Amino acid sequence: MTLDFRNLNTLWASVLVETLVRCGLKTAIVCPGSRSAPLTIAFAQHPDIDAIPVLDERSASFFALGIAKQTHRPVVLVCTSGTAGANFYPAVIEARESRVPLLVLTADRPLELRDCNAGQAIDQQKLFGDFVNYYCELAIPELDLLRLQYLRQRIAQCYQHCLYPSLGSVHINVPLRDPLVPIEDPAVMDWCDRIPADFFDHLNVLVRPTLSQVANLPPTNRGLIIAGVAQPENPANYAAAIAKIVNITGFPVLAEAMSPIRNYVHLYDRNLVSTYDTILRNSEFAQTLKPDFILRIGEMPTSKVLRQWLEANTIETWIVDECDRSLDALHGKTRNVLTSVVAFANTLEKPLKTQDSAYCEAWESAETQVRGTIDRLLQSESNLFEGKVSWLLSQILPPNTPMFISNSMPVRDMEYFWKPNDRACQPYINRGANGIDGSLSTALGIAHQNQSVVMLTGDLSLLHDTNGFLIRSHFQGHLTIVLLNNNGGGIFGMLPIAQFNPPFEEFFSTPQNIDFEQLCKTYQVEYELINDWTELSDRLQTLPSQGIRVLELTCDRVFDANWRKENFRTIALKPG
Repeated sequence: MTLDFRNLNTLWASVLVETLVRCGLKTAIVCPGSRSAPLTIAFAQHPDIDAIPVLDERSASFFALGIAKQTHRPVVLVCTSGTAGANFYPAVIEARESRVPLLVLTADRPLELRDCNAGQAIDQQKLFGDFVNYYCELAIPELDLLRLQYLRQRIAQCYQHCLYPSLGSVHINVPLRDPLVPIEDPAVMDWCDRIPADFFDHLNVLVRPTLSQVANLPPTNRGLIIAGVAQPENPANYAAAIAKIVNITGFPVLAEAMSPIRNYVHLYDRNLVSTYDTILRNSEFAQTLKPDFILRIGEMPTSKVLRQWLEANTIETWIVDECDRSLDALHGKTRNVLTSVVAFANTLEKPLKTQDSAYCEAWESAETQVRGTIDRLLQSESNLFEGKVSWLLSQILPPNTPMFISNSMPVRDMEYFWKPNDRACQPYINRGANGIDGSLSTALGIAHQNQSVVMLTGDLSLLHDTNGFLIRSHFQGHLTIVLLNNNGGGIFGMLPIAQFNPPFEEFFSTPQNIDFEQLCKTYQVEYELINDWTELSDRLQTLPSQGIRVLELTCDRVFDANWRKENFRTIALKPG
């Protein structure tokens, strides 16, 4: 590990270069300049990099292009800020058209020195437009281990983008503050023992691996599968593929409710865990559940508790997904396996090393206990508690019902409470940007010329898209909207801002005081107020085939927030 601890910029640049070396970089073409000095020093000093200085940027870029054509490996181009990078443009275009991998690093002024007449500063954002496979701007260097992990993972991802899905250029804009020369900083020099010895060890296979390569999972007897948010075209095949991986590896699987697999429970014997968010709230017990290896399928689950547990425990992770962009907001020790879960499962033909039975039994026992406690609590809950709606839907919806879940509190209650079943329901959600906009219109689109669909939403999400009801005259199919009306943003009651009122109630909860029965009359939409759990069950066990209807449950967001806080705390103390 070749790192330079003289100051923040030298450390940042040397982590960047070491990452590229671990990914397979051999050559860097470096053009002179002041702003790029930390990068120049890092490339020039690394023993495994052939760093070649070239005066003219245009000549340098075509020289790099020639090396990349000959070696079929990415070659780095480095330049300073200002117009220097613009001279790379013809070579970047050629790399695009002839599919040659180049990794372009343009040093830049920090934000405070842009658009203020500072010298040698131009707008370098997306300088090469659509001629690159990928563009990003790095964060300003910080002396923080999580930021260095971010840097490592982002650089590795950029290297991969040079090679997949097709060969081409990647542009990384690198803002740097003074000092640009390696003046020693004692605060940074004290960090020489704080970077873990295995910090870069997982980077040796970050290009797109072949299926024969990924068939060999790391040897471990404490492996864990995390099945995240997924909306596959064929949910049954998707669930069966994950079940195959579970059966071959013996790993327990933490199953997000917004993945189909909680709805195909017969495939999973005893290895499916649905209550991980509650289990991991017991921090002492959670530490005993730390695995040696994680196989993550698709996107990260919704659970913040799970994310915090993963962030606190640096665990080697393989992410199986066909998407070539980064799916790791934690910037952990991750490898991207760019293939479908079905194709991946088909590579695993032989049982692997026996999984630690005590580890599996710990998850199984915790799931049994916590699931039983949650079921008893919700079964006995007579109040119209929001969380019970998700739990009840998992047991009463007709088989194969598509569901659309609005963001904010409903998706979290789904993760907390949706009970594993064999109803083969397919959940849908706009989880890409996690917004509440367009929820009703999206649900109508899912239901149009489809089987009857159920939408689970809060009042603010529905109000945010009431113009979606204007689609009614063109809509063919049926949508039942289960409306959880707590007159405001219930999720904010779960957050620290709830302690500060004012402005909490007016500016965060934002109650709208809407009469939804009158709103539905305006749009000629069927409406019914649900008064108890029996009524809700009766209305959902059989769904109409045409039209739109709203089933409103009036909830108390203060009661609901307190219910979650108090019961999660109590339940989480029990496992172990």
